Amino acid sequence: MGVFNDLFASSCNTLLSGGGEEPVYLPAEGVGDCHQLIFRQDYFSSALHEIAHWCIAGEQRRQRVDFGYWYRPDGRTASEQSAFEWVEVKPQALEWIFSVAAGHRFQISADNLSAEIGASDAFAAAVAEQAHSWCVGSLPARAALFAASLSEVFGGLDYLDSCHYRVDSLRI
Repeated sequence: MGVFNDLFASSCNTLLSGGGEEPVYLPAEGVGDCHQLIFRQDYFSSALHEIAHWCIAGEQRRQRVDFGYWYRPDGRTASEQSAFEWVEVKPQALEWIFSVAAGHRFQISADNLSAEIGASDAFAAAVAEQAHSWCVGSLPARAALFAASLSEVFGGLDYLDSCHYRVDSLRI
């Protein structure tokens, strides 16, 4: 939380906090209020995942609750799961990069436990491909700043070395 808040509390008027029953992004309601990015319980991975969504969301999306994204809770059908995976490629690829920068293990998430539908092979491949793409290209600006700061604070590996982002490492 300290890394994120040090970087973005003033510059983007956004605070990260833990302890939520469910993760949520709440835009500021009035003048002088801060946007709130709340992650689930005190789970490090949940924080990184929510930050990834925030780093991708443009200015207009950051004015909407949960960025205005579609979400269907646990128990999705196969077609709903496919739609979920399509919108989760970039956030999960960024979460993976943040995890490497912080020296933390990344685990791909299908977020659909009760339906017993795990992450598809195509989804895992797309997440790895997106992470590779950002390694050879460039990260979104806020994501680049956050990943560099994580690496500095946590002494993480070279998070832009594409050798970290292999599909087979997602199936452990």
